[in-house]
Amino acid sequence: MSVMTQEATVTAGDIARLVDVGRAAVSNWRRRYDDFPRPVGGTASSPLFSLAEVEDWLRRNGKRFEVSRAERVWQRLRAAADDLGLGELVADTGAALENGGFRADEQLGGAVAELGAREVFEFLYERYQEVHVRRLPVTPGPIAELMARLAGPVDTVLDPACGTGALLLAADASRAIGQDLDETAAAMAGTRLRLAGIDARVSAGDSLRQDAFPGELADAVLCDPPLNERAWGHEELAGDTRWEFGVPPRGEPELAWVQHCLSHARPGGTVAILLPPAVAGRRSGRRIRGNLLRAGALRAVVTMPDGTRDLWLLRRPEAGTGGDRVLLMESTEDFSAVETAWADPDSWSTKVIDLLDDDVDLSPARHRGSEGGESFVTALAGFRARALVPPELEVLDHDRSWPLTTIGELIKAGLVRKSGEGVPVKSPAGTEYLVDPERIDPDFLAGLLRSAMHRMTSNSTRLDLRRVRVPRLPLAEQRACGLAFRRLAEFEAELAEAAALGERLVRLGFDGLADGHLQPGS
Repeated sequence: MSVMTQEATVTAGDIARLVDVGRAAVSNWRRRYDDFPRPVGGTASSPLFSLAEVEDWLRRNGKRFEVSRAERVWQRLRAAADDLGLGELVADTGAALENGGFRADEQLGGAVAELGAREVFEFLYERYQEVHVRRLPVTPGPIAELMARLAGPVDTVLDPACGTGALLLAADASRAIGQDLDETAAAMAGTRLRLAGIDARVSAGDSLRQDAFPGELADAVLCDPPLNERAWGHEELAGDTRWEFGVPPRGEPELAWVQHCLSHARPGGTVAILLPPAVAGRRSGRRIRGNLLRAGALRAVVTMPDGTRDLWLLRRPEAGTGGDRVLLMESTEDFSAVETAWADPDSWSTKVIDLLDDDVDLSPARHRGSEGGESFVTALAGFRARALVPPELEVLDHDRSWPLTTIGELIKAGLVRKSGEGVPVKSPAGTEYLVDPERIDPDFLAGLLRSAMHRMTSNSTRLDLRRVRVPRLPLAEQRACGLAFRRLAEFEAELAEAAALGERLVRLGFDGLADGHLQPGS
């Protein structure tokens, strides 16, 4: 870790984050105060300041701030490398966190002692992602989670274009296999997965030309492949055994990725892959699309809310499976309707035979009318059956004040501890805490944490849970408040379900009226 000897520097955005103010406030300080630190590097549009000088200025001017140990590590990393070398340095730091090399660096070791190796690396990775947001393509979190949920609980997951590991982490499988052309991204992905306790094998290389895992089968394959690949190996791969459904034309690299993913899925295994909408209808790919339909491999095409990509869901064919219908739909921001439809193949209304024409166009927008009026009637009945009643809360005629403590103090007292012992079970990723229910109510504590998240400012990217304030209430009052918190959460879930159903109802109504499946009521 000798590379981390440079003086730490910060941007104006970093300063705003440290003091928990907007960037405009920092710009104002630079204009108003002659003694504000001068830039020590960077550019005119993105200057860099000495962290030590900034800290000194903030203290002298009575401005409260906090620089965590992980933040100091990040600023040192950023000062030690230019933009092109920063990723490699972050990846090397990840390797040190994995192999114990962090102990040689006092600051990095202190950050690990405070947060844990995984949290430190995720912090550094998030900062790196912020700096390289335009050059570091990452599958949006909600879409990655949707793909993982649609694939279902699995033991082994594979991503042949894994980037920094977003889809593999979302799958929460016990084993993960990944490959990416970018060596630095592959290294970061491997570190993130292993620090999360996942048995991971990640290689760098071209998945189509030089598959690092030939013959390896996974329960699910999740993929967000690179776009607009022209030199993907069309000529040299012309006789490849992966092209079970047809040799991909030169201009159809996406269909090469589809078949590559299918070749790595076990029989009956699920493939979820994001593709440009044009892949569903381009004439050059109609033969392969038709073969995927005939074999029962292609099960669904779902247009994402922004309309820029389609999610294709496929299954590796096995004897006795398939079906004469597929799911074609356009999604809203709430993905619950997609999950409901995917879980109920009997509700799929698009017949395969109707798609096998001269075009084999799988674009969901072209088949909007296929759901018909019956779906509208079903959705309407479900919407009317919901009784949305929020929990009752009374308004006090005076403010209550309680003695306060923090999560950190509760941890020291043994009332709360971070999970990590006992038998591991699969659960959503995130920080977990175990509480003594005879001394502090879990729902009460969860509600306070939720409230603390709501109070975060737009400049705060992470919440320090140890600093969250906790009222010292008798256990009976905690439980009463915890019950109210839980009922609010349940009401929120009901509202989300109703909103998703309402959006689907509106869409079906518009489409049904436009396509002649519905008519105005009396």
